[in-house]
Amino acid sequence: MTVPGAAQQTDLHEGLFERYRLIALRRALVLIGLAILLVVAFLLDITAGPAGLGISDIFQSVFAPGTLEQRMEIIIWQVRMPDALIALAVGAALSLAGVETQTALNNPLASPFTLGIASSATLGAAFFIVVTPAAGTLSHALLLPAFAFVFAMCAAFAILALSGLHGGSSSTIVLYGIALFFLCEALTSFLKYVASADVIQQIVFWHIGNLTRAGWTEVAVVTAVFLMVLPVSLRDVWVLTALRGGADQAESAGLSVKNIRLWTMFRVSILSAVAVCFVGTIGFVGLVGPHIARLLLGEDHRFLVPGACLTGAALLSLASFLSKVVVPGAIVPVGIITSIIGVPVFLFLISWKSGNTSWR
Repeated sequence: MTVPGAAQQTDLHEGLFERYRLIALRRALVLIGLAILLVVAFLLDITAGPAGLGISDIFQSVFAPGTLEQRMEIIIWQVRMPDALIALAVGAALSLAGVETQTALNNPLASPFTLGIASSATLGAAFFIVVTPAAGTLSHALLLPAFAFVFAMCAAFAILALSGLHGGSSSTIVLYGIALFFLCEALTSFLKYVASADVIQQIVFWHIGNLTRAGWTEVAVVTAVFLMVLPVSLRDVWVLTALRGGADQAESAGLSVKNIRLWTMFRVSILSAVAVCFVGTIGFVGLVGPHIARLLLGEDHRFLVPGACLTGAALLSLASFLSKVVVPGAIVPVGIITSIIGVPVFLFLISWKSGNTSWR
């Protein structure tokens, strides 16, 4: 009597394993597709512009340095390459911050910007610009992200402390974040009001988002921070996946949701600070990128976390490409492009997922 039941159970396990293997294979192929899209976006971005560069020129400059004329070498390595690489690094950092925030708070609207963390980092950068307008290049490269990071961390801890007074629910954290966003925007406007014309121009840069002022130092800083945070996020993929079952279920499994949210906000603050302080406010990448990745890859964070990074990097790289070709002879600030594109994409995702109750 027990043998047929055991055989059926074995067949069921094998069927489930085969189904899981196929799902994992499909998700791996999606990741490969996203990586290919990222490479294509990067090549489009680096070749866009009035210089008439082709992909062959890029490969020639990389694999056979010195064979191109000096003017082309300067355009590729001092102008195009830093812009294209900072787009990848910032896009990946913002999208990673977004997917972690949405998961930890179980809220589809959570992102570094809706929580006020990015606006706090912008306020810190603006404060540094106003207080030390004559800082040298080295001090600017080191202290500017430090100010942005400190302000972002203060904002994150303030949100967690205030929400803890009311039970620490995810909706409370989001509401406090929105309030903090408006407060930081008001304080940044006040700094612009009391600043000189030259300083105002620098502060305005943060609000419109621009990749063209980034150099190799900025690329190195953002990339290094992202590569330091990413392994920690990948280490916690099982914890993040468990959180998607709800805070109560995670607590019953022995997880401390409060500590998880604390460390998540810490990582998000780091990523947001270094991204915002160099390129300014770039909206919707940290919000839309994770949603697109969830749509393609599901809730398994072993695939979702790297997928969100690839999606965010590809989105900002494509936006950077469009910013150079939408107006002939001019470069539109990339923050404008991401907002114009991000709004309809986000509305489409809302309509697409209107029947999905996983966030409710």
